[in-house]
Amino acid sequence: MPQDSPDRAGGHPRPHDLAPPIRIPAGLVVLVGPPASGKTSFVRALVERGRVDVEAVVSSDEIRAELFGASAEPADSDAADAADARIFEERDRRIIARLAAGRSVIAESTNVTPQARERLIVLARRFDAPVTVLRFAPDVADLLQQYNERGRRDLTAADVRAYAAVMSRDAGADLLRAEGASAVHDVPGRRQEVTPGEAAARFTFALCRPPGR
Repeated sequence: MPQDSPDRAGGHPRPHDLAPPIRIPAGLVVLVGPPASGKTSFVRALVERGRVDVEAVVSSDEIRAELFGASAEPADSDAADAADARIFEERDRRIIARLAAGRSVIAESTNVTPQARERLIVLARRFDAPVTVLRFAPDVADLLQQYNERGRRDLTAADVRAYAAVMSRDAGADLLRAEGASAVHDVPGRRQEVTPGEAAARFTFALCRPPGR
């Protein structure tokens, strides 16, 4: 496994480690990627490195755990749909509160479908906030390896493959820009031998929008 350091060969940093960090403007940051693609590890590293405040991250998985418990399973499809509705209503409420205050917010969920992203982009437009998309698109082999390492029980390997297929079809950079993203950046990971901490170090975030914006 790669280590959280630019020292990979005889003490010399790699060329991309020398590049200046990508600056993300204050607004809505939408993470897009299948389950097990590294989104949660990335945002944890952002918080640990002081790139963002923990309150700036709005995670649908964390909201699910808050509302229903980490191991709760809906009894049937109707209950699951009702639970999802509550989770995403609460997610939207938290995102709106941040945007209304002129503060940045990171929407951490899969967001691989245009419908999921449209809901978020509509919220950003209400506050004239820019939308930045960070894409997590590992090879399927790497994705499945990460899924197996994390031992997730709420999804099957087939589910992960299905999410990856949707991501490949419906979350290309050009489509994301056409939907309203002002910028799209790919977040490196296992394929590039980059750890979550190293990936987090490649981005800086403006936390508040200037007055009058």
